[in-house]
Amino acid sequence: MDRITKRFLCLLLIALFLDFPVEIDAAGLKVGFYTKTCPSAESLVQQAVAAAFANNSGVAAGLIRMHFHDCFVRGCDGSVLLDSPNKTAEKDSIPNNPSLHGFEVIDAAKSAIEAKCPKTVSCADILAFAARDSVAITGNITYAVPAGRRDGTVSNATEALLNLPAATFDAAKLISSFKGKNLTEEDLVTLSGAHTLGVSHCTGFLNRIYNFSKTVSVDPSISKPYASLLQNLCPPNVTQFTPTVTALDLISPTVLDNKYYVLLKQSLGLLTSDNALLTDANLSAIVTDYANHQKTWEGRFAKAMVKMGNIEVLTGNQGQIRVNCRVVNKGTGTEQGLESGSGPDQLSGVASS
Repeated sequence: MDRITKRFLCLLLIALFLDFPVEIDAAGLKVGFYTKTCPSAESLVQQAVAAAFANNSGVAAGLIRMHFHDCFVRGCDGSVLLDSPNKTAEKDSIPNNPSLHGFEVIDAAKSAIEAKCPKTVSCADILAFAARDSVAITGNITYAVPAGRRDGTVSNATEALLNLPAATFDAAKLISSFKGKNLTEEDLVTLSGAHTLGVSHCTGFLNRIYNFSKTVSVDPSISKPYASLLQNLCPPNVTQFTPTVTALDLISPTVLDNKYYVLLKQSLGLLTSDNALLTDANLSAIVTDYANHQKTWEGRFAKAMVKMGNIEVLTGNQGQIRVNCRVVNKGTGTEQGLESGSGPDQLSGVASS
């Protein structure tokens, strides 16, 4: 037995003896991070998600989407949860307002955790746990969440506009957006499967059913009967605040499964960014694989969610542990923690719910 092997075994035995979590991912996060400091943290989040889901099943899709929107802007730092007195935070940007929801679930989980373990569990970790629990409750897909994220102190509406992939993105733009977050083309197609849950506002797909081009009114890649149904639902003068919504998945809109891919193959994808997965040969091949093999997609989806949860995380002494997920801790010199910003109209390519 060489010296390196002996040293590893020694460290492993010490870790086991001290009951420390030893599964560490590439971002420096650990499964079981709160085993010693707040052993009930994950169960308290699970309880909050289950209670909210019992009243409104749509909250699960909202929490999965919120985790995505958090991670794609400043990394998975809980910045999407911050409020702004002048409405310039991430949650106020066009991709998130008014469609993003589920904040009250994070508030409830945080309140329960603070009562048990004050100033210990980050809002960013709570959001990652809540997304995981939402995946489990809607699709019976389980995975362990490495934790140890710290909370950011800045939330900027402009950054949300610039970083979140839009519903109007083509394949090249989607690939570029995900590559910028160290996510592969497979990750792109895999995570897009979350669109099997939730709904979209009319403005998310209006470009496909009215004035598609100078010569064609309706996107020819969408099923004609489906386009007619959408036109009956959504007049051309709707805005982002029009409350009308429609399910992204016509087959099983409340179940996390592979029907999203099945529908894509039948020209029944709702958003431009959905249909874009069929316009690239590599992406389209993955879509076909997932449409035919649900278990393959389920396994990759769990891994992709963990990978996404690693994006640009704050750890160690970076950031802070917010006492209230909506505001930066007082006395840090960054109480406002929010930068104003505005930008061009852009709609998120991730479903609302």
